[in-house]
Order: sequence, then structure tokens, then C-alpha cells
Amino acid sequence: MFQPEYPVRTPRLLLRPWAPGDVDGLYAYHRLPDVHRYLYSHARSRAEVEALVAERAGTTVLTEAGQELHLVADLADTGELVGDCVFFWRSQEHEKGEIGYTFNPAYHGRGLATEAAVALLGLGFEGLGLHRITGHLDARNTASARVLERAGMRLEAHLVENEFVKGEWSDELVYAMLRREWEARQARG
Repeated sequence: MFQPEYPVRTPRLLLRPWAPGDVDGLYAYHRLPDVHRYLYSHARSRAEVEALVAERAGTTVLTEAGQELHLVADLADTGELVGDCVFFWRSQEHEKGEIGYTFNPAYHGRGLATEAAVALLGLGFEGLGLHRITGHLDARNTASARVLERAGMRLEAHLVENEFVKGEWSDELVYAMLRREWEARQARG
């Protein structure tokens, strides 16, 4: 079982479990079509966001591989909800995880998604003791690729037309980091 100490702190963010009061903050950007351009999801109605919050609120622990931990990202200085992120515990046997994130476009370009990604890597490597963590994204999402690169992950694969998403074939990039790479990065400060 793994339960982080909440909130998970970064220099400018507090990552915490979803809560019923998060509907307005999440709806502010989950309703925008551009936010979902490179995701499997679509722009959500308020009712869909309410249902998503009801489903995810209160989940604070990972008890076994195959589960996912959804967190919201609040600005530490104001408490404003600016994004959400997810940690997938993919395999206990192979010690693998995966990270993902979505941020309100009003807060893009500030390095906040990178802070969240680094915090998620820390949860996986330090909290769960994983060997390998990946990030998967649509190859056209260059901003997300930069987030993973700044977080220290390396491009490991470019899968050509491997998924049919929203009526078109899309390429997928796979970024990865190993525990030894995380440890070396932490040692360098």
C-alpha cells in the first residue's frame, strides 16, 4: 500500500486528492476543446466534470498495481486550482509506472506542469520504489514533450500511426526514466 503525505509540495504547487469542491476549478479548463486536442477524452460538460469529481474524490491511496492516483494541482500561494495529474501504477512485478497531467491553458508556459511531473516521478521512485516510469503522448503535443524533457525524462520511442484517435491515425511518443537516472539527477541537485 502507498499513501503519499498530502499535500505533495513543489516549489509553487500543492498536489492533493480530488475533492467535491473542485468542480468549478476543473470545469474551467476541462470544458475547453483545445485542452483535449491530444487526449483520448473530449471537452466535458459541467455534469461530466461533476461525475468525474464524484468518481475520483477521496481516492488517496494505491493498494495494488493497476490502480491510478488522481491529484489536483493548486498554486501554493493562492490555493487556486490550476491543473490535475495522474500516477498510474502499471506493474508491481516489473516495477513500472506512468505519469500524466493536464493544466489550465491560462497557466501554461510557467513550468508548473514540469513541477507536477517531477513530483509524480518522486512518488513513483521514492514512494513506490519503482524501477521505470514512462510518459506517453501524442507526437504533435510538443509542449508536453518539453515538459517531460525538462523533468529529466528521455525520448525512448516514436511509434508511427499506432493509434486511431478521434478519427485519425496518430503517432505516439514514449518518454522514460529509470530509478538510477532519477537518483543521479537528485544527487546533482
